[in-house]
Amino acid sequence: MSESQTHGVVIVGAGMAGVQTAVQLREHHWPGPIRLIGAEPHQPYDRPPLSKAVLLGGDSATADPAYDIDFAALDIELELGRTVTGLRPDARLLDTDAGPVHYDRLVLATGAEPVALPGSEGVPGVHLLRTLDDVGRLRPVLAAKGELVVVGAGWIGAEFATAARERGCRVTVVEAADRPLPGALPAEVTEPMRAWYGESGAVLRTGAAVAAVEPGGVQLADGTRLPADAVLVGIGARPATGWLRGSGVELGEHGEVRADAELRTGVEDVWAVGDCASFPSARYGERLLVHHWDNALQGPRTVAANLVAGEHPDSAAERVAYDPVPYFWSEQFGRFVQYAGYHRPDDTLVWRGDPADAAWSVCWLRDGRLTALLAVGRPRDLAQGRRLMLGPAPLDEALVADPAVALKKAAR
Repeated sequence: MSESQTHGVVIVGAGMAGVQTAVQLREHHWPGPIRLIGAEPHQPYDRPPLSKAVLLGGDSATADPAYDIDFAALDIELELGRTVTGLRPDARLLDTDAGPVHYDRLVLATGAEPVALPGSEGVPGVHLLRTLDDVGRLRPVLAAKGELVVVGAGWIGAEFATAARERGCRVTVVEAADRPLPGALPAEVTEPMRAWYGESGAVLRTGAAVAAVEPGGVQLADGTRLPADAVLVGIGARPATGWLRGSGVELGEHGEVRADAELRTGVEDVWAVGDCASFPSARYGERLLVHHWDNALQGPRTVAANLVAGEHPDSAAERVAYDPVPYFWSEQFGRFVQYAGYHRPDDTLVWRGDPADAAWSVCWLRDGRLTALLAVGRPRDLAQGRRLMLGPAPLDEALVADPAVALKKAAR
């Protein structure tokens, strides 16, 4: 295929998934044009440090989240500060705030957007934490060392509370559910984490729904008013796919793009990857929607391989299925928390160590096989557990429960 006949790829979204798709296409020797469109005006950057080193304003080496990628050298065209508003597959056109864009192949990598607390939009002093601009607005808040209320005791809420306490702010975290990390982990696992807040000097109030956010504080459903110089809302995120409604791209119950095992959508020559897309997992027997950094890093390799294989069907390139072991981490209250896999409520839960100690793990088993693992300060358990999840060997539950035994030795 000559250069003039080579198709071009347009990627919507300049976060990790979009950037890595562009880079992986070049790694897989995609010869045609690659155009990367991002809504933010900043050079593409990594999001996990935003709630950590970038928010705290560390040294330049740790506080600059921009990717160290020479896009020009890779012949990747960047279009930043451009918002995509619609898709017309029949015409192979994207509608944007700067006019239409033609594509031959399209990759949807728009990520997720934070869920706003109803009634909080436009209220002075209310913040979200998702973008570099959000961090720019939050840094002075931490520097003022004032009274802060965090709505939501999920991953972002805990990480922000950690940073705020490090800066000497007075912090109250309110959570509508009866425990921290609701929906992510079972109550018996999150119960030990409740104490982390108090140890750091933060106040955690569970079962505390917010009725209203007002200038100067929040009103709880029970009538309690919590004064606040600023409020951080961290109640979750949803796929940033509203612009796709009516386009013919199938969306799931959470608004995510429903991709197949090769990360293709049901629309010809359109793929989806990262936080905005779900995929069927043969490993776990159900469709997964994973809102974590590692998914945005791994998925682009599959997209790139399948795009190249589809463009050159007579070559040695083969299509591949995407079926990872999900992984994420969080740094909160002086602890390094890692999770790998995917557990169901009916999986057998096995403790490794005492949660009153500094380091412990929890394993989930199904038919004797490891399906998921949460490690607090035990990175070796996490590393060995990820490898065990890739293999078929069942585990000895008694050895799994013994924290003095290396997890890899529990394999029968």
